Amino acid sequence: MSNYSAIREVLNRMSGQYNTFTVPKIYVEFTGDLTTAILLNQIVFLSDKSKRKDGYFYKTYKEWEEEICLTKRQVSYSTQKLKDMGLLETTVKKANGAPTVHYKLDYDKLLDSIMTFCNFPLEQNVTNESDKVYQSLTETTTENTTETTTIPYVEIINYLNDATGKKYRASTNKTKTCIKARWNEGFRLDDFKKVIDTKTSEWKNDSKMSQYLRPETLFGNKFEGYLNQQTEQKPTDPYDQLF
Repeated sequence: MSNYSAIREVLNRMSGQYNTFTVPKIYVEFTGDLTTAILLNQIVFLSDKSKRKDGYFYKTYKEWEEEICLTKRQVSYSTQKLKDMGLLETTVKKANGAPTVHYKLDYDKLLDSIMTFCNFPLEQNVTNESDKVYQSLTETTTENTTETTTIPYVEIINYLNDATGKKYRASTNKTKTCIKARWNEGFRLDDFKKVIDTKTSEWKNDSKMSQYLRPETLFGNKFEGYLNQQTEQKPTDPYDQLF
């Protein structure tokens, strides 16, 4: 057996999901260095697994080194870089009886930042390869077979959250499905904002109806009716509009 074959045999035995990790190229380009990209990739993965209601998860520096081979100094540097980018929050709390750094990722800010980064390839020096990644991160629809527009999930949900004081995420499948369905019917950003304004004005202070200020209700099959509703004309029982 040649030296090359022997090395490949050893690596194959050491491979597998517990011995390897993959980092999207766009993370490297977006953060500017491989170390921060590796940490960001793992934070995204771990944040999705967190069961805490506040969104935080914790890791010791020893655990970081075991999982992604980064030293305490590298983790500290990349953590601060992600915080400076507005993508990460940290706090020190006790875990297993010892003070430990807890991390919280801003999913919506990350998604919005990457989309913005990839949308300006000349200014940000993004390669053609990352343009392909951008296409996979965004939803597009074609109008009149010639014009392609990007669905502004983040802007719509941020507008809803600002109006209602809630914290919906633009990245969930249920939310994206509702928005995409209405977008494909020809409705646009101003239409979504008008529906949000109309129903927020009507329902926000109604203890019975305020719970329905959510994407699946506002952007569901009643969307067009809400859009054309005269705000000064309120139904006797607003609950009936849902059915």
